[in-house]
Amino acid sequence: MKRLLAVIVLLAGTIINLAAKVELAPLFADNMVLQRDCKAAVWGKADPGQKVVITTTWSKEKVIVHADQKGCWSARVATPSAGGPYEMTFNDGDKVTLKNILIGEVWICAGQSNMEMTMRGFMGQPVEGATELILGAKPSVPIRSCNLSKIKSLELQEECDARWYEHTSEGVAEASATAYFFAKRLYDILGIPVGIINASWGGSPIEAWMDPELLRKEFADEFSFSHLDTRTWPEENAWKAPGVLYNGMLHSVAPYTAKGFLWYQGCDNISRYEQYKRLQPAFVKMLREEWGCEEMPFYFTQIAPYGYFSPDDPDAGYMMWAQAQTLADIPFSGMAATHDTGEINCIHPADKKSVGDRLAYLALVNDYGYKGIDAATPLPIDFLFEEGQAIVTFEAGEMGLNPLSKDVDGFELAGEDGVFYPAKGIVLWNDPRRVLVYKCPQVQKPVAVRYGMKNWSEATLFNSSGIPISPFRSDNY
Repeated sequence: MKRLLAVIVLLAGTIINLAAKVELAPLFADNMVLQRDCKAAVWGKADPGQKVVITTTWSKEKVIVHADQKGCWSARVATPSAGGPYEMTFNDGDKVTLKNILIGEVWICAGQSNMEMTMRGFMGQPVEGATELILGAKPSVPIRSCNLSKIKSLELQEECDARWYEHTSEGVAEASATAYFFAKRLYDILGIPVGIINASWGGSPIEAWMDPELLRKEFADEFSFSHLDTRTWPEENAWKAPGVLYNGMLHSVAPYTAKGFLWYQGCDNISRYEQYKRLQPAFVKMLREEWGCEEMPFYFTQIAPYGYFSPDDPDAGYMMWAQAQTLADIPFSGMAATHDTGEINCIHPADKKSVGDRLAYLALVNDYGYKGIDAATPLPIDFLFEEGQAIVTFEAGEMGLNPLSKDVDGFELAGEDGVFYPAKGIVLWNDPRRVLVYKCPQVQKPVAVRYGMKNWSEATLFNSSGIPISPFRSDNY
């Protein structure tokens, strides 16, 4: 009988300890990267009212918080300049220790399949240069990637499964290719740890990643919310429904402290390009409010040219120009051009390095103080029509556009009838920020000019840093 009582007491003690053990949000795990030189957010669960003591190996200071009535707690922990590996302990009477933590730069990456596409590629669709990087991966390189599980939800979720990878062959293979090339370029230049958190789902529209309450407030007449009201999934493409990826994935990442956001999405909204010009700025405002930083950098990627059902249809061009136009409505933003990286027969281009590099150039110039390159995508800022030709002035950096004084294709001119015909363009030698568009015998008096307004087209003009100009149009036909 005494032995039985002793076993019961022992089991009771074990149960109490298990109940008391502090829980961390899934993002906080071994191998993670925390943002440097800040008060990094951490959060989790414990017994209601329980004290949680947080200690680190990079500081002698302790952070003490108490779980609320629902058992939730959150804290801010001061981080040093870049370094590691470190450890972090959470103690509410039963310790939980995270190991192999790095301190550096953290970027949150999201979007659809071209952000989801890992370094191993998709079936029959490889990533250029990936094999060498995967096989040559060394754990000593302080690049870490975190992938969120794909979860759609009709109700708001506070947690989403996540896994941090070290820079091993497996880790590099499982990393988003666009995000990995971005991180590698940052590490090569800055020489400090970089962490990338990837929340992506192929074929997802932007509204799936947006707060349903925001959509109800600002886009009430443009979307159906019956799936949320009835808690019933649509019969087809449930992951495309408004708000369901915000509910299931994106919300759970906030407010994990990060330097900024990378976004690669747009193909699924291609037929609604005018609406997208309003959706993307609203999406960014939502992100910044959720992370509590109005100036948090937001860098996005244009969709790449692709043949779709008809290479000469204008939908992709319209969308690329719509994306470029959102820059004016999103402060602290930048766009990585893709006009020279697409593939006519593949919607997932193999060249992810150019995209990742261009996103990194934007961050290096705008956020890390580097100079000497023109990182921004060249955009038209003025159109002049006279003497049977058009002159387009670009915001193209100090060095202007190239090739200089050489006829290039890709332009079109239209007269009052709105019918466009191919035309030649040439960068003016005395002002390489201006392009003369001419040699179009079908249009004697042009009133509109376009460039790259097709599903599939080739880039012909670049800035001094090799970044192509964005497809554009002066009209709104």
